[in-house]
Amino acid sequence: MRLSTVILPIYRWAEGRRVWEGAEELGFHAAYTYDHLSWRSFRDGPWFGAIPTLTAAAAVTRRMRLGTLVTSPNFRHPVTLAKELISLDDISGGRVTLGIGAGGTGFDATALGQEPWTPRERADRLAEFVPLLDRLLTEDTVSYEGDFYSAHEARNIPGCAQRPRLPFAVAATGPRGLRLAARYGQAWVTTGDPTLYEEGTPEQSVQALRGQMEKLGAACEALGRDVSGLDKILLTGFTPDRGRPLESLDAFVDFAGRHQELGFTEIVLHWPIPDSDFAADEKVFEQIATGAPAQLA
Repeated sequence: MRLSTVILPIYRWAEGRRVWEGAEELGFHAAYTYDHLSWRSFRDGPWFGAIPTLTAAAAVTRRMRLGTLVTSPNFRHPVTLAKELISLDDISGGRVTLGIGAGGTGFDATALGQEPWTPRERADRLAEFVPLLDRLLTEDTVSYEGDFYSAHEARNIPGCAQRPRLPFAVAATGPRGLRLAARYGQAWVTTGDPTLYEEGTPEQSVQALRGQMEKLGAACEALGRDVSGLDKILLTGFTPDRGRPLESLDAFVDFAGRHQELGFTEIVLHWPIPDSDFAADEKVFEQIATGAPAQLA
């Protein structure tokens, strides 16, 4: 069981640098950030770009992996994204993981002036986005003409520092997304069942996650792939447990242990943000970061 954190891109770098350096000092396996143009209650406050933030973080860290949770087609194009990812992977010395998903109906969905896509339209785009991005990150030159995206002799030399490319962590719960995770993913990401967040119980959440795991296994089996070859990542903060796992080290170890039994290999905690949904006692957070991995080994 690996323990990671997600640091929202809300800090001017003079402060943000200390946060990212602090995450590495605490021993986190990875530190991710959200790839949005703005997000929910943070919309009217500071919010910086994911790729520049990760590039700066790569320059001040040495061991910790870095990545997005998650990038989506809402405002990204595979050709330009591939160039940025290859550059970031090189600067970081091959420490980048791309979390990728279909996106939602938040501010990103309309920031470029378009109407929000339906769930089916988002799934259609992701189904084209991921395979094209896979090619762009593994082939020197790519030409492609699809329903949503095109590439004309797009060149990406020398490619990723990681070979054959940087890993994809595909966020998915539906059948089409799970098939993409099974085919292209090195990891799978979930936040649980969103319908349970308001009135569900932790027990119902565990049962729902067990069902998602079973569907992922079936998607892998259909492709002749062993599901054990995929990492399984739980991004916390969106299950009925809410902030309770961060109330104490024991509470977190209990929470993480129950999800480890389901097959999760990595749990991601939000870096504490006062006066927000991600508020937490910083000392307890540090105790969890430094003490929990040994208890979950």
